[in-house]
Amino acid sequence: MSSDPVISVKNVSKAYTIWRDPAARLKHPLLQLAGEMFPFFRKKIDQRLQGLCSEFYALNNISFEIKKGEAVGIIGRNGSGKSTLLQIIAGTLQPSSGSVTVNGRVAALLELGSGFNPEFTGRENVFLNASILGLTREETEARFEKIEAFADIGDFINQPVKTYSSGMAVRLAFAVIAYVNADILIIDEALSVGDAFFSQKCMRFIREFIKEHTLIFVSHDTAAVKSICNRAIWLEKGEMLAAGTPKEIAELYLENLYEAQQGESRIKKTPSLSEKPTEKTKQQIFKDVRSDWINKTNLRNDIQVFQFDMDDHSFGKGGAKIIQVELLDQNENSLNWIVGGEEVALRIIIECDEVLESPIVGFHFKDHLGQILFGDNTFLSYHERPLKCHPGEKLITQFHFQMPRLSKGNYSIEVAIANGTQHQHVQHHWVHGALQLRSDTTSVCSGIVGIPMRDIVLTKEI
Repeated sequence: MSSDPVISVKNVSKAYTIWRDPAARLKHPLLQLAGEMFPFFRKKIDQRLQGLCSEFYALNNISFEIKKGEAVGIIGRNGSGKSTLLQIIAGTLQPSSGSVTVNGRVAALLELGSGFNPEFTGRENVFLNASILGLTREETEARFEKIEAFADIGDFINQPVKTYSSGMAVRLAFAVIAYVNADILIIDEALSVGDAFFSQKCMRFIREFIKEHTLIFVSHDTAAVKSICNRAIWLEKGEMLAAGTPKEIAELYLENLYEAQQGESRIKKTPSLSEKPTEKTKQQIFKDVRSDWINKTNLRNDIQVFQFDMDDHSFGKGGAKIIQVELLDQNENSLNWIVGGEEVALRIIIECDEVLESPIVGFHFKDHLGQILFGDNTFLSYHERPLKCHPGEKLITQFHFQMPRLSKGNYSIEVAIANGTQHQHVQHHWVHGALQLRSDTTSVCSGIVGIPMRDIVLTKEI
C-alpha cells in the first residue's frame, strides 16, 4: 500500500440555501441590489435578507485521506451526507468550501441509472458512459464483449434503457465501470437492488479490484463493509463522527441506531479507537478438555477460550445486565479449550434490574472482521410462553450446539438481552466481545468454518 494519498479531502463543507417561501427567492437579489445602491440602508436591508433564507449543511468540515490500495467504507443513516460526499469526490458536485484532490481515474456507481440516457439503447449508453470515463471509441469497442457478458442482460442490450428494470440498469452500469481500467472505484447503495447472483459477481470483482486499486464503498449493510473494507468512516448529519476499523465503526453505528430509537444507553463502555484490543488473560484454571480427547493428530482443531470480561465494549438501557458468559462441556464444566466438532453449551447469566415481560437472549458468533458466522436467540422458543423476570431475579440461558471446526484465527461471541419481540424490542445490555476465542490448528481446508458431518457415505451402483 502506497503512503501517498490518492484522495485528499480537506475541510470540505457543502451548504444549500433553504428559502422561506418562493417569493423570498425573488426578493433576495432585489434587496441585494438595493443594498448596493443605497449603502445608508445596508444594515436594515441585511436584516431583511437574513429572514428570507437559511443555510443547510449537508457536509460540515470533513477531512480525511485515502491511500492507494485502501478499501474505505462509509457508514451512516439516510441524510447523513454520504451521497453528497461521494458526488464531490467523483467531481459531479462542487463543495461550498474546502478542497478535494484526486489522483487517478475515477469510476463511480452512484445513483441508480445516473449517466444513462433513457432514450438510448444499452449499447449506446455503454459507449456514452465509457467516453465520459475517458475511453476512446476504439478502446470501448475492444472491451464491449466483456462488458456485455458481465452485464448479462441478453437482447436488452439493444433496447432503450427506459425499458429496463432497476436491476438491469445496475447490471449495465456496473459492467461499464468494471472495464474502464479505473484507479479509484466509488460505489453507492445502487448494488442493493441487484439480484443475489449478480451481487456475488460484483463482490468477486471488487475483491480482485482492491488488491491493487482503491475503493470507496457505501452501504447500509455493515457486514459487507466489514467483509470488504479495511477502514471505515462514520457520517452523521453531515459531520464525521469517527474513523477506524470497520468492526469498531460498525459497532458504534449499531449503538447509535439503538439509542436513536430507544434513548440514551445507560450501559456504555466504549474503547478508544486508537487502542488495539489486547488478549484477555486467564484468571482461573478450568478443566482442559484436551486431556479427555483421544484424537492425537496434528489436524485436531484446538480452540482456546478466554474468560468473560464484564468490562468489554457494551451498551444498553440497563434494565438487565449480563453478568456471566461461558462455554460448557456436556458435564457443565467451564471450558478454556475446545476441540472443533465437540458438543458445547453457551451459558449466559443475566441479572434483572427491572421487570422484563418478554425477555429475549441471543448471541452472534463472529470472525476477526466482525462478520456473523452463526447465531440464535430465545424468541422462537418462548414467544408463546415468555419467561417474565422481576428485579433481583436471574435468567440463565443455555444454547447447546456442536462447535464448528474453525479456520486459524481469532473469533468472538457477542451476547445481548432485550425485551419485546423479534422485530420490536428494547436492548438492555449488548456486549460486543463477551467471549474471545482463538483457533490455533485446524482441519478446515475450504470455507470459513467446517461443519461436522453426521455421516459420509460412498456407494457404487452395480
